[in-house]
Amino acid sequence: MTHDHDLVLRPTEAQTAAALNPPAGRNGGDLVVETLAGLGATTVFGLPGQHALGMFDALRRSALRYVGLRVENNAGFAADAYGRITGEAAPLLLSTGPGALTSLAALHEAASASAPVLAISSQIPTAGLGGGRHGYLHELPDQAASFRGVVKSVHTVRTQSQIPSALAAAWQSALTAPHGPVWVEIPQDVLLAETALPVVTAVDATPDELPPRPELTAVAADLLSRAARPAIIAGGGVVRADASGKLRQLAEALNAPVVTTFGGKGAFPWHHPLSLQSWLEDRHTTDFLEDADVLLVVGSGLGELSSNYHTFKPRGRVVQIEADLGKLESNHPALGIHADARLALQALLETVVPRADDTAADRVRALLSRVSDRIAAQELTLEQDVLASVRRALPAGSPSFWDMTILAYWAWSAFDAQAPNLMHSAQGAGGLGYGFPAALGAAAADPSRPVLAVSGDGGALYSIAELATARQHGLPVTWLIVDDGGYGILREYMTGAFGEPTATELTRPDYVALAESFGVPGIRTTPETLETDLAKALAAPGPSVVVLPALLRMFAPTHLPD
Repeated sequence: MTHDHDLVLRPTEAQTAAALNPPAGRNGGDLVVETLAGLGATTVFGLPGQHALGMFDALRRSALRYVGLRVENNAGFAADAYGRITGEAAPLLLSTGPGALTSLAALHEAASASAPVLAISSQIPTAGLGGGRHGYLHELPDQAASFRGVVKSVHTVRTQSQIPSALAAAWQSALTAPHGPVWVEIPQDVLLAETALPVVTAVDATPDELPPRPELTAVAADLLSRAARPAIIAGGGVVRADASGKLRQLAEALNAPVVTTFGGKGAFPWHHPLSLQSWLEDRHTTDFLEDADVLLVVGSGLGELSSNYHTFKPRGRVVQIEADLGKLESNHPALGIHADARLALQALLETVVPRADDTAADRVRALLSRVSDRIAAQELTLEQDVLASVRRALPAGSPSFWDMTILAYWAWSAFDAQAPNLMHSAQGAGGLGYGFPAALGAAAADPSRPVLAVSGDGGALYSIAELATARQHGLPVTWLIVDDGGYGILREYMTGAFGEPTATELTRPDYVALAESFGVPGIRTTPETLETDLAKALAAPGPSVVVLPALLRMFAPTHLPD
């Protein structure tokens, strides 16, 4: 009798012959690129370094496309965006020591935003491992220790036969909810040594599913069905799980107003009658959510930005669906459901009882009117006009990537992403320099549509070298640089806290001339001509730079005491 666990896939005669007679001239680096191709990767990002040359040499013998950036951290941001756009684990090839460590800020952002990145680093030769002081170039006593507190999982390789399994385990980890960056390191000598191992073909690394426990969704469905004033906060987990359609169905069944977090932009239609949009840094919205008798939080940990800087204090029952176990009930007591957002929303859709509520849309309109009146009273026409110009210039279906800059802070609350997975920013970890290299990664994922990057002049200086990358690969990214002569948001913070700013003013280049020196078209615009200039740049092939000299202001916060 044959049992399922006795079944073994038999190799074909051709596969057997190829395995017994692998091509000559292969090394450990070939095992890396062969495994990546077997996992389904098509594009890799990175920067070569001495210890990693075995991997980079193997690239020329593979069909993988290599997109090389000029700084490792920027390569990490590009891989992060590629993962967000495609849902694949974007490979990031790095060298040892300084090259590896330079990627840490990007991996921090990927971890905070649950972006799948497969970082593969070289290591010093095997003989130098173990924490001794051998004096190898780039030597660290424990390189992996620098990454354990940042990435989702760490995988070490010490022999060539370990390479395929370690990469498969890392790939599976990166793509199991919650997505995230993972780290693999391989010693230099393992990468360089000739190998007689067979060519790696298909590799099985199917991500694990994370379904909800049915007894929990049954309780949640009952609470929501009987609620008088239900409301929903939709976070980035809804976008990553491709669950926006199920969210809309549930909201309409319950007549529950929906607000999206900054990471969840686009998860719910902006102009839907039940849409509270994204005005989370607003006391009127905070009051509305506090008044809900049952609040469903999907794919959000209700962190600092999603809770109006922790001033949000819910009075009703909270139901939280979250794939990241560490975020479950981390800020508020709740009926915590550890699950992928899509699977949990489907379970709720199958069990909730639709409820009628003729007041929900009226309450949403009243709330948005109060928010609008608050902003209008602050004489911020310039800021609103600039953001509206960007929205009109950006074609439907084109993604945008925003650095940590005042215009991005406005966009978190006031920009209509138009669809899920089209607006991304560095608000996960909050580091500078994300916007432009991330947009390059998105353009590499889908070069058929233009991509917008938005930076301030301070953030732009972090990634200016990547104009060379954009030019070399002909990537269709338009980079809007809002030039206010310094770190604008820090200037506001310091003026508000101390009466005057310190260390916020910058001597900066002529960004138009600098772009043109890279062979990238540049133009200086004004708030009045921004829409036309930006639309023209986005419509042109290849990269471009649009510089807007403007001093923008933030709307007044509502989380600070009067």
